[in-house]
Amino acid sequence: MAWLQVAAGWSIFFNTWGVMNTFGIFQTYYELGELFTQTSSNIAWIGSIQALCLVSTGLVSGPLYDRGYFRALMVVGSFLMVFSFMMLSLSTAYWEVLLAQGFCYGIGAGLIFVPALAIIPTYFSTKLGLAVGIAASGSSLGGVIYPIVFYNLVDSIGFAWSVRTIGFIVLGTLLLPVFVMKMRIKPAKPRAFLDWSAFTDWPFAIFTLSCMIGFVGLYTALFFISYFAEATGSADAKMAFYLIPIVNAASVFGRTIPNAISDYTGPISLFGPASIICGILSLCLMAVTNLGGVVSIALLYGFFSGVYVALPTVCFVRLTADKSKIGTRIGMGFALTGVAVLAGGPGGGGVLGTDVTDLHWHSLWIYGSIFSLIGGFMLLALRFYLTKGKLLAKM
Repeated sequence: MAWLQVAAGWSIFFNTWGVMNTFGIFQTYYELGELFTQTSSNIAWIGSIQALCLVSTGLVSGPLYDRGYFRALMVVGSFLMVFSFMMLSLSTAYWEVLLAQGFCYGIGAGLIFVPALAIIPTYFSTKLGLAVGIAASGSSLGGVIYPIVFYNLVDSIGFAWSVRTIGFIVLGTLLLPVFVMKMRIKPAKPRAFLDWSAFTDWPFAIFTLSCMIGFVGLYTALFFISYFAEATGSADAKMAFYLIPIVNAASVFGRTIPNAISDYTGPISLFGPASIICGILSLCLMAVTNLGGVVSIALLYGFFSGVYVALPTVCFVRLTADKSKIGTRIGMGFALTGVAVLAGGPGGGGVLGTDVTDLHWHSLWIYGSIFSLIGGFMLLALRFYLTKGKLLAKM
């Protein structure tokens, strides 16, 4: 039963973060002006709103999960996710795409994401890192399959039927969690929607702030690496589209291997170094001038950035003493990191500029790198504080 929950969680990651990780492909498509004409920053708002809704809806779905409304959250969330793609297929204007792809899908995904994360830890006392890592790898495969489906269909059957096809895949793959996921621990009594003690729980608060800062760098790279490759001539249009699947394919290993290791080292011990490496890789993009370079960075970045999706849940659980508040704490933690979406997406687009003949790519990568590095060093500082400076302590 426990590993069946992991399989269902895998499907939820496949359709939440998997679709979120796909937005780079839509960013590149919308930049072509086939559907509407907008600046890079405005287009990035679509993906940013989607991601913001995904994580911030946890403020509602987490406490509702703790109150026992898991099944209702799954049904309503799954419906909104499928409905959003059907509405996206009918969209021809920027505001319509923003409502369907940004708000509708993001809210639907947020309703099921945090509850799914909260269920898995209740089934595992050991190997929790591995279990969450396997579930999180679904987001990587989703980030591989969905861009390839879209790219190979959009020229032959058009935008509308391409996104409808994705909607049908979402529908089919969400049936598993809707029918098999089950709460193991029923709530004893209704709980508050916010756990105010989290704001005075300094390890939890500092960890959440570190994630929020680090996520800015993550979104900056994921949103713009495909457009960067095409705009600078490092890759042709076809290969630029495939960079997003390459990043996500590499992150399959980045979301399973570190999580398995975290069962022995502790999750925070791995999170900090991985974030620092992501910052260094972002700086390396400043020197990329050919296909080999951009693919190499994409592979490495995909692997090390995998921890951003897979490890926070394990860290939130570890930093939450009262396990009956897991849903609320996870929801609050991810909701606060949602601020990073706006800084990484539209903020990064603002740094990049609007003049296609003079895009500020170096400034963009420095911008993202600074946030990744600061977040990583904050996590390292937190780790050494919690272990009292012990290098080999599990944390």
